[in-house]
Amino acid sequence: MLRSRIHRRRLRAGTALTTVVLTALFATACTGGKAVDDTKDAAAGYDPNVDVTITWWTGQSADAETLAEKLAGEFHAAHPHITVNTSAGAATTDDLLTKLSAGFASGDYPDISYAYGSWAGELAASGKTQNLTDWVKDPSVAWNEIPPAARTTASPGGRVIGIPSLVDNLALIYNKTLFDKAHLAYPTNDWSWDDFRSAAKALTDTAHNVYGTAYSVSGSEDTTWHLWPLLWQHGGAILDTKGQPAFNSDAGVAALETLRQIAVDDKSMYLDQTDEKYPELFNNNRIGMMLSGPWSLYDMADAHVNYGVVYLPGFNGDHETISGPDVWVLFNHSDANRAGASRAFLQWLTSKDIDLRWNLGNGNLPLRSSEENTKEFTDYCAQYPGAQTFFDNLANAKQARPTIEAYPELSRYVGEAISAVLQGADDPKSALDKAAQKSAVALRS
Repeated sequence: MLRSRIHRRRLRAGTALTTVVLTALFATACTGGKAVDDTKDAAAGYDPNVDVTITWWTGQSADAETLAEKLAGEFHAAHPHITVNTSAGAATTDDLLTKLSAGFASGDYPDISYAYGSWAGELAASGKTQNLTDWVKDPSVAWNEIPPAARTTASPGGRVIGIPSLVDNLALIYNKTLFDKAHLAYPTNDWSWDDFRSAAKALTDTAHNVYGTAYSVSGSEDTTWHLWPLLWQHGGAILDTKGQPAFNSDAGVAALETLRQIAVDDKSMYLDQTDEKYPELFNNNRIGMMLSGPWSLYDMADAHVNYGVVYLPGFNGDHETISGPDVWVLFNHSDANRAGASRAFLQWLTSKDIDLRWNLGNGNLPLRSSEENTKEFTDYCAQYPGAQTFFDNLANAKQARPTIEAYPELSRYVGEAISAVLQGADDPKSALDKAAQKSAVALRS
């Protein structure tokens, strides 16, 4: 369905293009297109009474794009001097980065674009984004209503380049039908990883192709980002204070060893080569638990799955999770009226009342804390059980993935390491050390 398709594409973000291609694209952008002047506010001198047309690339598929066009029309009706030309921008969300990069070289790029959070560092490095650091301090933007991890993602290097478009997180979703069949007590918010492992073993019935849990071994960002919460729970970090790889620390090895034991020793983990199969298997009562996000709620409701949602299992009582926020990025065309109009539209789009229509309408969590106690979110939670748990779990998303230009390459190396370990082809220490060595080269380039 619509909502899951949007998010499944998003989970592949950061690995759809190889680093070689990304590097070439951004090199072309930097040499073919002049960087904009970032020493002054892009919107300085904006006249709201001047007619202006801005371009918005939504990165959405058909139904969401229809809603986007409707909202753009409503905004124009209330702000007749601003026309918003709306399109998906590319054939798929993954293709947006390629098109943006080519546009930087030719000068044909939008005023606002959807972007995966993992692209933030690369887009900031393009020299084409607006600097919104001072603008978001305006109380009317309500910047502090957005979860901290999402704000960090939109601020690579401390420089704000946009406003988060959605927020999410990983939690433990469990299949009540399989738990009842195995006569197991349901998971709780206090579960440890030992509890998780024990349940996965008890749920597994390989004779009937039933597994306790699942993990993507495609090597994509879906592979990588599921490891980071375990790393953080063990007190580890992705990068050290000097910006060098730190994920191969004792904490990282312990985190990956937890997963290795479930996959290799216990054989109670379904290893998905595609990123796509394990949610469907869960919905067909073949997988007992999956670490997933609110995008799964729509498909589970549609499939009439009897499920529950709790926080991620924890280590020493720490249930830290990860958020994968995406961003509406604002670009600078050295035109104050375009810059100012883009800000006016984005502030309207991400305001409490409009965001309730946009994000809940697309099956996402509310962007702002002020939306929690609204009738719209109450109705959403009634329709999709577990939504409140995901919203509450945003408090456990305390860190963001590094917003650096080399993150996609680092992610690929880590994803390959995880895949090798879970398939029994390497051990956690060796695999993570090799990923760290490759990542260190990428970080220096």
